[in-house]
Amino acid sequence: MLLVTMIFAVLGFLSPSNRGGLMTAMLLVWVLMGLIAGYSSSRLYKMFKGAEWKQITLRTAFLFPGIAFVIFFILNALIWGEKSSGAVPFTTMFALVLLWFGISVPLVFVGSYLGFKKPAMEPPVKTNKIPRQIPEQAWYMNPLFTILIGGILPFGAVFIELFFILTSIWLHQFYYIFGFLFLVFVILIIT
Repeated sequence: MLLVTMIFAVLGFLSPSNRGGLMTAMLLVWVLMGLIAGYSSSRLYKMFKGAEWKQITLRTAFLFPGIAFVIFFILNALIWGEKSSGAVPFTTMFALVLLWFGISVPLVFVGSYLGFKKPAMEPPVKTNKIPRQIPEQAWYMNPLFTILIGGILPFGAVFIELFFILTSIWLHQFYYIFGFLFLVFVILIIT
């Protein structure tokens, strides 16, 4: 979802002058990605020889979106309780639920059906039945060390760019940030 939205923004389909355009695009892309979510979860589940296809489809359709919606609903209720104008109206909440249950959930089921129709993916190599001995590893191959060193560059790239973006937003200096965000995303993917 993030990649597709970022590509639309970089190509110029999402303009900072169109207030709410980014959020609308993200919601629509999220709803339409239900097909890909159902397909990929069912293919992965079938590769691991899972048999409960209904359970994995329901979890794909409801677990993460349900948690996100509950958090959104609680935060919106708190904002509504403070009589803020920033609260999402009831009709918009109803439209979000309708998008979720009317479009996203059926697309997850269609994607899951298509994924389970395909044959299971097989690993490209055969594994040996007898496990072999793992040699002693050097100090720099310690998982804690590799996690820390491997995460410094991506964290630094994203943190510095987001610092400048958020500083400009807080100082009411809006500019076209989608290109910078895409560059940071590419750096994150490379590292």
